[in-house]
Amino acid sequence: MNVTAAAAGTYALAPDLVVNRMGYGAMQLAGPHVFGPPADRDAAVAVLREAVELGVDHIDTSDFYGPHITNQIIREALHPYPAGLCIVTKVGARRDADGNWPQALSSDELRSAVHDNLRNLGIDAIDVVNLRVGGFDSATAGSIAEPFTALAQLQQDGLIKHLGVSNVDADQIAEARSIAPIVCVQNNYSVVHRVDDQIVDDLAAEGIAFVPYFPLGGFTPMQSGELDAVAARLETSSRTVALAWLLARSPNILLIPGTSSPKHLRDNIAAAGLHLPEDDLAVLDRIGA
Repeated sequence: MNVTAAAAGTYALAPDLVVNRMGYGAMQLAGPHVFGPPADRDAAVAVLREAVELGVDHIDTSDFYGPHITNQIIREALHPYPAGLCIVTKVGARRDADGNWPQALSSDELRSAVHDNLRNLGIDAIDVVNLRVGGFDSATAGSIAEPFTALAQLQQDGLIKHLGVSNVDADQIAEARSIAPIVCVQNNYSVVHRVDDQIVDDLAAEGIAFVPYFPLGGFTPMQSGELDAVAARLETSSRTVALAWLLARSPNILLIPGTSSPKHLRDNIAAAGLHLPEDDLAVLDRIGA
């Protein structure tokens, strides 16, 4: 069965921005550890083009992937961009000479990062920009008012169409929304990492998308065994099942699984059309309980 990203349905990030729930994360298009160029640039270009051919209309990226390289590959592969293609990026960090990810949250750093994204993607305004704060894989408590206000000003300047936040807790989401509307929250979440269950539900009630950025990682051997058993019953891959669970979890969840492999890309897209029986959903729900 041929499945496209559209099989998962659509979600309105905003009245002017409706996307298929199955998207694509471009982080793995850079070199090892998301630093430097890929070993095979032509293959990276080909994966992006295949993703769009399979109905992906929502690409998540950042100019600190590489740095700069991933956005340049996206431009090479897809520019001029198809009508309806939504590009989401993030700012708030940078890469140093050793490949570390120090924060970059001053007004000047945020403005520079937005302009880097615009230049390397070859666009005049970015559909969505997420402010990335917190640690590598979780939120760090504290005010984000100053950097988010700076980003909201760049939106007022016409460089950004919509805003989001990443690596944040509930208080930070509320603080951001008191400054400017947000259309998405991008946090660490999966069938086994369920810290944000309440945030997912609260955002769904508010009509705000939740985007898991690490949807296929963190499984213990026991959890992997349970996931593999469900996948075997459904005659599909474990990654497809894990993504299908997220799509079933809440209608406001958008997926951005990343890969540089055409096979894994097709496995990911297959999740858009996979129906999980109630018994298997119950098994998967217990994995992260």
